[in-house]
Amino acid sequence: MNSRSDYGLDPGDARVRRILDALESLTVGKREVSELLVCAMIAGGHVLIEDIPGIGKTLVAKALAAVTDLKYARVQCTTDLLPSDIVGTSIFHPQDGEFRFRPGPIFANLVLVDEINRASPRSQSALLEAMEERQVTVDGQTHTLEEPFIVLATENPLDADDAFPLPTSQLDRFLFRLSIGYPEPEDEVEILRQAPAGSKPEARGQEPDRVSERVSSLSQPVIDRDGLLALQAESSRIHVSDRLLHYLAEVLRATRNDARVALGASPRAGALWMRAARARALMRGRSYVIPDDIRELAVPVLVHRLRAKAGVEPETIIDDVLDSVPVPRGEVVR
Repeated sequence: MNSRSDYGLDPGDARVRRILDALESLTVGKREVSELLVCAMIAGGHVLIEDIPGIGKTLVAKALAAVTDLKYARVQCTTDLLPSDIVGTSIFHPQDGEFRFRPGPIFANLVLVDEINRASPRSQSALLEAMEERQVTVDGQTHTLEEPFIVLATENPLDADDAFPLPTSQLDRFLFRLSIGYPEPEDEVEILRQAPAGSKPEARGQEPDRVSERVSSLSQPVIDRDGLLALQAESSRIHVSDRLLHYLAEVLRATRNDARVALGASPRAGALWMRAARARALMRGRSYVIPDDIRELAVPVLVHRLRAKAGVEPETIIDDVLDSVPVPRGEVVR
């Protein structure tokens, strides 16, 4: 049995199909990654993209913001990044003798936190309240973030210098952990074909942005903020039977009882997993969740949450756990 997804199926929901088609027009290949990102957006979850530089992590985030018309911001993490650089700060105005709050980049709908493991633990912690409670507190004042609010964080797993591993509490806030991976041979040929022949640094200062150049080809964004909020609301109403709830609870317990696991999946993992399963059902055009909606999201939901003992890959444990728990058969929508 393989817990990995059967992505590539045409989504049943026409709105989702348009989003994915638009993403494919801005990027090359990796339909599975696009589907998981859209699934996370509909579920209202955050995503950690772990991969080497040059794979296209930033490109994917910018493309997602372009086709959804969401307010986009980027935080480039460095060791000297301050929490105020993320959430904002209060600025004193001598004209009236008052402090006024200046929002940071976290006050966007889609926030790319690039190379998150280069930020210090203090700055990483500034994201925790925002990711979990959709709010930030500055100088004792609480500021609510506008929905939808989605964090896409990237990290380079091979960089050890000047890097700070993410704590378990922060990893648990991410719905999915994804890896884009190298492109397929035919996709890499297309990437090379689209690469700019040259640029004028004195005029441009940087290479042309492939996404920005292609966004102009879209007559309008495929979906806007209100449309995404409507998808999220519909997803929350997708039916889940009691049998499937018990099934998911059994899978969660199995991750905690496996002798190869030092730390299993948390209750938060289960709640987020069910939200993602509902989103996947909506994407497939169904009003109810089926076992495949749960099983096929197991790896991206669990891979960053399980603390496997030495010599064991989390993916192996996930596959074995799914094999060990009986799948509900027959009618599962009642």
